[in-house]
Amino acid sequence: MQAASKIRTALDEGCPSFGMWQMIPGANVSRLLARTGVDWVCVDCEHGNIDDGAMHDAVPAIAATGVSPIVRIPDMQGWMVKRALDCGAHGIIVPMLRSAEQARQLVKDSKFPPLGVRGFGSPLSMERFSPAPTFTEYLQQANSTLVTIVQIETQEALNSVEEIAAVDGVDVLFIGPFDLGNNIGHPILDGVVKQELKDAMAKILKASHDNGKKCGVFSVTGEQAKAFAEQGFDMIAAATDYTVLDFSLRSQLSVAQSAAPPQPGKSY
Repeated sequence: MQAASKIRTALDEGCPSFGMWQMIPGANVSRLLARTGVDWVCVDCEHGNIDDGAMHDAVPAIAATGVSPIVRIPDMQGWMVKRALDCGAHGIIVPMLRSAEQARQLVKDSKFPPLGVRGFGSPLSMERFSPAPTFTEYLQQANSTLVTIVQIETQEALNSVEEIAAVDGVDVLFIGPFDLGNNIGHPILDGVVKQELKDAMAKILKASHDNGKKCGVFSVTGEQAKAFAEQGFDMIAAATDYTVLDFSLRSQLSVAQSAAPPQPGKSY
């Protein structure tokens, strides 16, 4: 199973792993994003227009291309972890983590016994790997294959980042720069990133690596994603479907109308 997980393989190899971010529902959108050459696509059920049914459409569409489907669940609840993993996600991203205790509970929710309390019964999970494991192989290998990712985007999590990074079973600490900035009192406004937020991100990156974990980050442009890779981040979102589509359509219309091209949104 590990060899069939592109995200797990990429993280184990130690090279920066780039992904796409899906907010628009539809299996065709999922396939389009997966075919760009990335290792993973995040199906965003927190802020995206993705409900449970759309998630169940997106995950197999991504997996069928050989790319790892990652699901960001809407909230830190055990039943949401179960739904994402049972539909065949190769990993989960959990927003708004606040403590090491919550991280330990998340690991329990995402692992089969004896490491956790995840129930076993979905026939869909193993179908999202190629070659597909048997029921027994999935049960035996899922705990070491599926990727558990926690988002560090609150003041409480930043204060406890060393303890969170030390939790067994957490694979990646993923930075949400916008919410992190908001929650530590230094929001990103008009694309301006204050030094305090840069320092907080550097602290998270260091704590992750010091504890043998990977560190991920959300970016809004390819240039920014490249810069994050050069800084040592391991898992980087390179683009989001909604914003790229919006800018591309406006750009093409401006050419057709001989008008001034649109200005890209402010980065951070």
